[in-house]
Amino acid sequence: MNVIETEQPSSIIAKMCGCTKENSIKKVTYTMVDSYHSLCLDKREIIFEELNACERLLKYATDYNIDDEIDKKYIESEIAYLKMILDLIP
Repeated sequence: MNVIETEQPSSIIAKMCGCTKENSIKKVTYTMVDSYHSLCLDKREIIFEELNACERLLKYATDYNIDDEIDKKYIESEIAYLKMILDLIP
């Protein structure tokens, strides 16, 4: 019997968004990957997954030499915010 893993290795994906209006503030947005395990996540796990997704997004921006320093700063500030929130949740 062949067993194939169909689950995504991460349950949340981070993206940069700032496309609502001209001169709008950019922000990091999150998308839940469709998996049945996402129904079982608590607050701490969701924030931890968001932190991992942001770190992957920053690594992507750094590895591929994306010149948008503003995006990198937003991602870095989001990472700092998520780390602070993660420390506050029991």
